Amino acid sequence: MSSPEIASLSWGQMKVQGSTKIYKDCKVWPGGSRDWDWRETGTEHSPGVQPADVEEVVEKGVQILVIGRGMSEALKVPPSTVEYLKKKGIDVRVLQTEKAVKEYNALATQGIRVGGVFHSTC
Repeated sequence: MSSPEIASLSWGQMKVQGSTKIYKDCKVWPGGSRDWDWRETGTEHSPGVQPADVEEVVEKGVQILVIGRGMSEALKVPPSTVEYLKKKGIDVRVLQTEKAVKEYNALATQGIRVGGVFHSTC
């Protein structure tokens, strides 16, 4: 199963190939996508993305995980999250969201099992 491309990104809106839903924040993996609801894990801009936020995507068997920190990079990614991913053998890329989407799509186009978590506002 391949990773779906992110079809469009604008402030507060993301569309993923194969889904009719418009996401604000989303999780994407080979074969699917869904809303990234920060309330599920108590995530806030600081301390930021927690291992619990990426665990679901990791379980889908990704080789690379791309994290989009927001348009102004307000969302932090603590070292503990990066370490969690590295211990799982996953290459992690932490980028501003527009750059993250370009990186993710380039990897998906190459057929790499890539996943992502993306914040589409600040």
